[in-house]
Amino acid sequence: MSDALTVERRDAVLVLHLDDGKANALGFELIAAIRRSIADAETDADIRAVVVHGREGRFSGGFDLGVMRGGDLAQMGALVADGGELVRLMWGSGVPIVAACTGHALAAGALMLLGCDVRVGADIDAKIGLNEVAIGMVLPDWAITIATERLSKRHVHRATATARVTGPGEAVDVGFLDEVVAVDEVLDRAVEIAIELAATLDPPAYAGTVAKVRGDVLDRMGRQVAADRAAVRAL
Repeated sequence: MSDALTVERRDAVLVLHLDDGKANALGFELIAAIRRSIADAETDADIRAVVVHGREGRFSGGFDLGVMRGGDLAQMGALVADGGELVRLMWGSGVPIVAACTGHALAAGALMLLGCDVRVGADIDAKIGLNEVAIGMVLPDWAITIATERLSKRHVHRATATARVTGPGEAVDVGFLDEVVAVDEVLDRAVEIAIELAATLDPPAYAGTVAKVRGDVLDRMGRQVAADRAAVRAL
């Protein structure tokens, strides 16, 4: 497991606490640790929901900039593909996933929000959105797919092509969050929702319905991530 991830059980809910002491950057190790934890939750009959919780003021600032600006194209491509697999796993998970967004959620951090069933944000001065174009990056195909699926149609263009970033309140209208609460209530509210989902949803029925409702999007994302992997191997 990554040093930036700790796991806690609350009733039938698995809470993943992300805290690297900084921006909660998504590097290879943290992505792998989150994926393993979600996969473990899916195979544990006693776990019926997952909460992904950020650190104070930060949900995630996106991919590890040490990799993304390091000049190694293979490493950059591999990290982006790993991120795509994570977001796809979250959106296609057999257990519902709730985000406790404690602050800034940018780039891949915002894409993680799009992979969660329900997103609770903190009512603080924070930036949420896809800022890739503003920092000289083209959004990968899988990111466009999940953004188009989950964001309000009125906001897709501005949120992607023009890299518009908003605060938590407006992020509800855009589609990154579902509700905003006081900062000291974010985790408890997210866990409350997860416990309710765990208690009311039949696991096989949930997993089966997710496969039907989201199957086309998940298949498309899978092909797009695979193409990214192939491009890395060709370097």
